[in-house]
Parts: sequence; structure tokens; C-alpha cells
Amino acid sequence: MTGSNGQPAVIDKRDFDTNRRPATPHESEAQEDQALLHSRPVSSLSVGNRFSDNNDGLLSDVVEEIVERDRRKMARRVVRIASFVWGVITCLGAGSITAFSLYGPLLLTRLHYTQLRVNEVSIAAGISMYLPVSLAGYLCDRYSPAPLTLFAGIAFGSGYLLAALTYKSGPPPDAGGTGWPFWVMVVAFIFIGVATCSMYLAAVTTCAKNFGRGKHKGIILAVPIAAFGLSGMWQSQVGTYFLCERLEDGRCGDVDVYRYFVFLAVLLLSIGVIGSFALRIVDDEEEKYIDEAVDELERSGLLAESEFFRPRGEVHAYGTFSRDGEDGLADEQSTISEEMREAARREKEREEEERRKKNWLLNYETRTFLADHTMWWLALGFFLVTGPGEAYLNNLGTIVQTLNADTAIVDSHPAGLPSTHVTIIALTSTIARLLTGSLSDLFAPTAPHHFTIDQETSTAIPTPPKHRPTLSRLSFLLPSAVLLSLGFLLLASPLPATHPQLSHLTTALVGLGYGSAFSLVPIIISVVWGVENFGTNWGIVAMFPAVGAALWGVVYSRAYQVAFDAGGGVGGQCRGWRCYGVWAVGCTLSVFVAVGAWSVAWVSWRRRGVVV
Repeated sequence: MTGSNGQPAVIDKRDFDTNRRPATPHESEAQEDQALLHSRPVSSLSVGNRFSDNNDGLLSDVVEEIVERDRRKMARRVVRIASFVWGVITCLGAGSITAFSLYGPLLLTRLHYTQLRVNEVSIAAGISMYLPVSLAGYLCDRYSPAPLTLFAGIAFGSGYLLAALTYKSGPPPDAGGTGWPFWVMVVAFIFIGVATCSMYLAAVTTCAKNFGRGKHKGIILAVPIAAFGLSGMWQSQVGTYFLCERLEDGRCGDVDVYRYFVFLAVLLLSIGVIGSFALRIVDDEEEKYIDEAVDELERSGLLAESEFFRPRGEVHAYGTFSRDGEDGLADEQSTISEEMREAARREKEREEEERRKKNWLLNYETRTFLADHTMWWLALGFFLVTGPGEAYLNNLGTIVQTLNADTAIVDSHPAGLPSTHVTIIALTSTIARLLTGSLSDLFAPTAPHHFTIDQETSTAIPTPPKHRPTLSRLSFLLPSAVLLSLGFLLLASPLPATHPQLSHLTTALVGLGYGSAFSLVPIIISVVWGVENFGTNWGIVAMFPAVGAALWGVVYSRAYQVAFDAGGGVGGQCRGWRCYGVWAVGCTLSVFVAVGAWSVAWVSWRRRGVVV
């Protein structure tokens, strides 16, 4: 196929057949009404009416079915909106691990853990949070988010309750105490990490599949992802000002870690139980994604090579029946039950065929995704950006303390409280996610021959040409990574050591870059590779931060411990630039390399005509 300029026409992955004019909303409803007149489901009522000459009764049945269709449409809309709202609420609770810096320093001073052990706890949580994401996405795509949400709630409750009891028991025996062993705390945070990825992915996948056909899919994905970042902010504030240890003068001191963990256990268990009922993917939406992808593969000829699919001409219509009305009434009534049984059998076969078709297609989409070299460039950049970001987030409490004086955690610190920095990074990452999600929708270019799906009528509407500047989503992603590198570059300089107040700027820049990456990368995945297999595709890429967080977490803890042993420790904590400086330089270089990897992917997409 060639375009008007003689060049090969580029057809987007989800584009419709350009030789077929899309129906308008009114035409679509009229066609559905005609279909109801000529091809109605087999039921005792319809079978009885076909032997009757009462046109009024037939028209009444058709009207009733149209009303029933509208009622189902309204019910689907309510389910879609309610699931989105609860998905946002779920993400507001699921990101509790982002407040790790609130109590991380207390694991050093109260449980006498070394910095390496504190990082082992955060690394255990990070690895268990990211490595199972592909499995969680697989389960969401092929089954339903509801069971996964219930599992996440139970895992959250068990993990935080176990962590609370471990903390309350005191330092472990190998640290001079009589408390529970260190490995129990590690196991508790493994539960927490698995629960985090399960609850987060269930909520985001629900939103993506219910609204992936609309023109605002960017902001729809950005809102729950932003809520995930906000969870650490509000939870850290609750811990700092409501679940705190009271000083003699009545003011708040350190967070009461035991009460804080119990609070999170109850909260997240409740969210998981309610989410098992509230998170629902509208079946019609998912079926449309599958059917459109199959149509595309049929037109490309790829399905002809598959032994699984039969040509559509060989598939008999369901619910058809003979119009021979010359037999007697007794024979007619005796055939009703046979026809109903046959219809039920065919319906069961159709459902089984749809299930097998869905599994085959999703497996094919996964293989295609993994074989695409641009996916690996995208994932490499994501690894190089999120690894330093995760390590900074997990060690924020000790980084801030290296710049503060050796005093109790009160309002007199020049670098601020750990909870203040958690709030800053939560706010900036949330702002970045919402801005990049909405702006990418507003300025993103339209694919050639692209159609927008009307959510009310489920019909294809040609997208009008845009007479304004357009920007690729990579135009937002790359500058965001530059902001992240500037944050680490500022931390690597001598300025924060002499002016601790600048640490707030470092945290803000890291939050902006980190939040943008977590917003734009899943949006890009849904645009380039579609939403029918979004959970699995995003889950595969989301595993990479686990390795990055572990790598940079180990580098930080080693540098911190070496500086502490070399005489840089005061009051059980390291002080000065040596504790974090070399690590910050490495993080800066890592983000610069990520910009290069994403640029390679962008160039490749442009050569292939993929509109991002």
C-alpha cells in the first residue's frame, strides 16, 4: 500500500481498515437495532414469537431488548468509572514502601543494624517488588485483577504485622540484643514488596484496559501512577505527626515504628479486600482489543500460518434457526428444548474459542514484544534511571542525616527532616506524573489513519487533523532524565555539605525526573505495543528497576560503611561528603547513559514510522 506521496503508507498497530468508513454514533445504533430485528438470541420468547403474526409483540420485544442494551451500556459505564476511582484509592495506599526513609534511620539506632543491613532490607523489598511484576501482569491479562488485589491485601497485612513485631522485639542477638533474628525483618519486607507490585499493577492494568481506547489514555494512566507516589507523602505525615513518640514537652519525636506498621497492615488489608470486589475490567472493552488485534493479524496473513485459527467463513453463526413454520404446534414445541440446548452448547464452544484465542494472541504479543530491539533500549534506559532513583528514595533518611548535626530528630535540622524530604519527592514526582501524562495527551502526534474510539457508542471516529505543534512523548522523557541527572550532580558537588538547605533542591529534581520516567514509560509501552497485553509488557520492563535498585543500593551502603569505618561516624551515623559523594557521581553518569539509550530507541521508532 502506498500513500499519496508515493511512499509506503504506515498503518498504526491499532488502526482500522481505511477502506471502511466508520459508522457514526446514530448509524451504529441503527445497525444494532436492525440486527436485533433480523438476528435475535434464541430464547423461548423469541422462538414462540417467530410462529406468531403479531407484529406488535415482535416490536415490543425489540424495544425491550434495545432498552436492555442501553441499561447494560450504563452499567458498564458505572463499572468503568467506579473501578477507576478505586484504582486511584488503591494506589494511594499501595506505595507505602516509598516512605521507607521515614523509619530507615531508626533501624540503625534502635535495632543496631548496620547500614549494609538496612540496605539489605530495602533491597529485599525492591527486588520482591519488581521481579514478580511480569507474573502479576500475566495474571491480570489472562484472568482478572480482583484475586491479585485480595492476595496483595493479605500479603501487606502479614508483612507489616511481622515487621511490627520484629521491631518491637528489639535488636537481634548478633547485634547484642534479645530480639528476633535479622532475617525475619527481611522476610517481612519481601511480603511487603510482593504485595506492592501486585496491588499497584492490578490497579494500573484495570485503568489502562477500561480506558485504553480513549484519547485521554495518558492522563488516565498518570493519575493512578501519581497516586502511588503520593502514598508515601501522606503516610509519612501521618507517621510523623500522629503516630509519633511523644517527648517530655508533648512534642513529636521519632515515629513510633511499631504503631506505624500496624496502621499500614490494617489499612492495606482493608484496601485489598474491597479491591477484590471493586476492581473490574469491562469485558466488552477487552474483547474489542483482542478482536481488533486478530483482525490486523488476519489482514497481514499471519493467522493463515497458525493451525489454531480457522477462516471466519468456516465459523457458523450462533443462534440461527429455521423459519419453516409448516409443522404442527406439537412438533414446534418439541424442538424448542433441542434448539436451546444446541444454542447453549454453541455458546459454550464460543466462550472456549474466545478464551483460547485470547491466550494465543497474548502469547504472540509477548513474543513480539521481547523480539523488538527497541524494547530493550527502552528497558535499559529505564534501568539506568530508576536504579539511582530507587536507591536515593530508599536511603534518603541517612543521606539527609549525613548533612545534619548530631541531634534528636526535631525541627532544628538544616537539611530538614526525612519526612520532609519524603513529602518533597512525593509531591514533585506526582506533579511530574500528572504534567507529563496530560501534556503527552495534549501534544502527542496522531498516527496516520488513526481513529479515536467513542466511549459512549464504541464506534470509530476519525481523528481531525491537528493544526498545532505536536511533540513526541520522548520530548518530555529525555528532559526529565536531564533534570534527574542535575539533581545527582548537585548532590555530588561540595555545595550540600556546606549549604545543607540545597538538599531540598536535590530531592525536588530527583522527584521530577523519577516521577516522569514512571509515568511516561508505561504510556509509551501502551502506545507502541498496544493495551491488550499491557500488564505483561509493562511488567517485563518494570522488573529492571529491581536490579538497578539493588546495584546502586549496594554501592551506596559500601561507600557509607567505608566512610564510617574510616572515622566519619558520629553517634552511630556517617557524616560528610565521603558518605555519599562517590555514589552520587556514579548515579549522575548512569542517567546520562540512559538518555543515550532512549535516544537510540526514538531514532529507531522514527525510521519505522512508529508514532510515539
